[in-house]
Amino acid sequence: MVLGVDAGGTFTDFVLLWERKGQRQLRIHKVLSTPAAPEQAILQGIRDLELNDVIKSGKLLIIHGSTVATNAVLEGKGAPTVFITNHGFADMLTLGRQTRPALFQLEFPPVPPPVASEYCLEVGGRLTANGKVLEPLLDTELEDMCTRIKELEPTAVAINLLFSFVDDRFERAIEKAVNDLGLSIFVSRSSQVLPEYKEYERGIATWLNASLGPVVGGYLNRLSEQLGSCQLMIMQSSGEVVAAKTAGRRAVSLLLSGPAAGLAAINHLGRRLQESKFLSFDMGGTSTDVALIDGELQITNEGRIANYPVAVPMVDMHTIGAGGGSIAFLDAGGMLQVGPLSAGADPGPACYGRGGTAATVTDANLVLGRIKPGVSLAGSFKLDLDAALAAIESLARASGLSVREMASGIIDVANERMAEALRMISVQRGYDPAEFTLASFGGAGGLHVCALAEAMGMRRAIVPAHGGVLSALGMLVAPRGRQFSRTVRLAGDSTNDSQLQAAFQQLLDSGTNELVREGLKQAVLKNELSIDMCYSGQSSTLNLPWNNKQNAIQEFHKLHKNRHGFSLQGDVEIVNIRVRITSKEPLPDIHEVDTHYLCNDLGEAVVYSKKEQLTFYERQSLMAGQLVVGPAIVTEPSATTFIKKGWTGKADEIGNIWLDRNPEAADIP
Repeated sequence: MVLGVDAGGTFTDFVLLWERKGQRQLRIHKVLSTPAAPEQAILQGIRDLELNDVIKSGKLLIIHGSTVATNAVLEGKGAPTVFITNHGFADMLTLGRQTRPALFQLEFPPVPPPVASEYCLEVGGRLTANGKVLEPLLDTELEDMCTRIKELEPTAVAINLLFSFVDDRFERAIEKAVNDLGLSIFVSRSSQVLPEYKEYERGIATWLNASLGPVVGGYLNRLSEQLGSCQLMIMQSSGEVVAAKTAGRRAVSLLLSGPAAGLAAINHLGRRLQESKFLSFDMGGTSTDVALIDGELQITNEGRIANYPVAVPMVDMHTIGAGGGSIAFLDAGGMLQVGPLSAGADPGPACYGRGGTAATVTDANLVLGRIKPGVSLAGSFKLDLDAALAAIESLARASGLSVREMASGIIDVANERMAEALRMISVQRGYDPAEFTLASFGGAGGLHVCALAEAMGMRRAIVPAHGGVLSALGMLVAPRGRQFSRTVRLAGDSTNDSQLQAAFQQLLDSGTNELVREGLKQAVLKNELSIDMCYSGQSSTLNLPWNNKQNAIQEFHKLHKNRHGFSLQGDVEIVNIRVRITSKEPLPDIHEVDTHYLCNDLGEAVVYSKKEQLTFYERQSLMAGQLVVGPAIVTEPSATTFIKKGWTGKADEIGNIWLDRNPEAADIP
């Protein structure tokens, strides 16, 4: 039995896959999240799925996407951390790149430093760019450093020396000195976390890994204790899964843990359907994640979370605070705003009937008749239409609009925020959205898919089977593995293929050894090689697959012109090499199984919009090839899909709903 668990801000989703009498079966469930202690919601779901006996037998594999690391960063709840660097660089993380948060804003609020000045320690052990010792690391410096650490009593230590990616002997010496203290301190060194150039970005990654390590490790230990001898795997931001023990040591790689699984599922589905171009949006209760897939998952090393750059590999995704629970309000000028503040799981939207009074996107959809009143969510409560009406009416009265106009306005504002995010990862990067299929998932995504496709000028969309729990489903089809990188800084014109192949082989050997120590067999491993390139003198790079230098340079010129609108004749530089090592063991086909739902009683309801009667369909009753003409609602236990007037939906043989637009039809106002 394999259980995929996606712990979101509002709901925790479960997808259980098992085989019975030669036939694979899926079971799907949702419970309300418990953000203060995420493991409680997971254990509740396990009880609901009646898996306690399986847990005791140790025959359950759990693959988990966690928001613990993300929430700790956003809420500033990382562990107290000492930051150790070279003399003169103690304020490295505070100064950063000195970029302005808004280019034309003359004044902006001060940002607190990541690490307080008293926790920033300086030592020797400084190297030059070519690895020569510029300043030695003295024993007396190590002794003074250890004394200061004892006085500060931190929970974690982050070590970030200049050019340690060239030679890490001094970082290792500091790590050994801290470990020899015999204290319970989590140690993170930059040459292990991110052996790449750019000391600020490397320092932030190392600090994040150190400050998150005790938090994530403590959470995973508590969860593992409850799971007995069952194997626990964790989803990484880059789309692969690793053992929980490894994840605890590499907490910075978990910042997009859940959303990455959704993209893994879309990528898997694309291969199954022989489709390669998707714009995806994952709309949950708290936020919406958007991404672009052109052949394969796009991986970036220029991600951000809060105010911090995150230079470790992660899926190229943009997140905004616009989800089903996003709160609508009138700003000081009387303009309607939606998000980023969310009602979350507790108290949740007003229609949850759990004490919430603020109007949310979910309340607006319920008032507009796009969700059935009385539908059960997470098997524990039913949506309350009267509570939603009261919340929307309060805003409508303040703005002089009708309840319906206010509800429509909330949806329009939320849609525009999501469309803006989709444009950012497509149009602004030189892609034409009309060439892509809009893939919608997440519990609230199907309610907005047609409107977003229209806003993007797209004529086709897909709502995948089990789209409401697709991230949990993606846990089951994500490969096991890791990504490794190293800065090489080689001139393109004077570097030959054999030099790069030798550098790649060294990185491959190191990464393979790590994965073998984590329990993977070398015979089942495969690898993908890539390089980061730039024009000589540039500071930003583009990543390209590697086979040989000549092809890589040609493709770099093309990609640079496509991405930035121009190419140059100047020399190119090979900055970083990257290796992705994954298991090539076959993954399950999650689209040809019998499905059982534990949560949600769909019930009976007849709901009318102001001008048109909406036809309701139960998704599991749709036959392959059956045409659904909008306006219509397709309901399922984990999500709802709203097919607008001017759109048609058709179910395929594996349960996906394909949506096609007729531009000549009028839309419902």
